[in-house]
Amino acid sequence: MRKLLILAAAAAALAVSACNTVEGAGRDVSSAGHAVTDTARDAKPQ
Repeated sequence: MRKLLILAAAAAALAVSACNTVEGAGRDVSSAGHAVTDTARDAKPQ
């Protein structure tokens, strides 16, 4: 029973850290997309 509890706690810790990593990656990709959009808008002839 104790091993199961330790395993469950470790799995929960990994799941929480993975969510933070994915969220951060999503923000980075979104930021890069905004930069590309802004650059394209600035380069577009008026």
